[in-house]
Amino acid sequence: MDWMLRDLAESVPHARHAIVLSADGLRLAQHGTDPDTADRLAAACAGLQSLAHAVGNEFPHGDGRMRLVVIEVGGGFFYLMAAGSRAFLAVLADEGVDAGLVGQRMRDLVARIGEHLTTPARTGEQLA
Repeated sequence: MDWMLRDLAESVPHARHAIVLSADGLRLAQHGTDPDTADRLAAACAGLQSLAHAVGNEFPHGDGRMRLVVIEVGGGFFYLMAAGSRAFLAVLADEGVDAGLVGQRMRDLVARIGEHLTTPARTGEQLA
């Protein structure tokens, strides 16, 4: 899956890192970063998607599911998109990135491989 993330990152000028993670914050694939950084980002993403879900539940006619979170910080942008059942796609990009292009490429990737990104819920035996 790493090559698909490389394709995403290289097709968007100013994209730096691309990561696929499970809902509980485990890195499944990465491009453009070292494993330690990818693990930290994956753990942070788990918290973000949980917060987004809590906010989503405040909409009376919505389903509460997080679809996309965008964070702008000094130096760049962070994108987190639902990518399958219990799986997410995250992209870090420098300032100057075309936000529309990032979103489009992320949606395209999820549409192509979303069903392969599903991660089952972990059982107590798997956590031990």
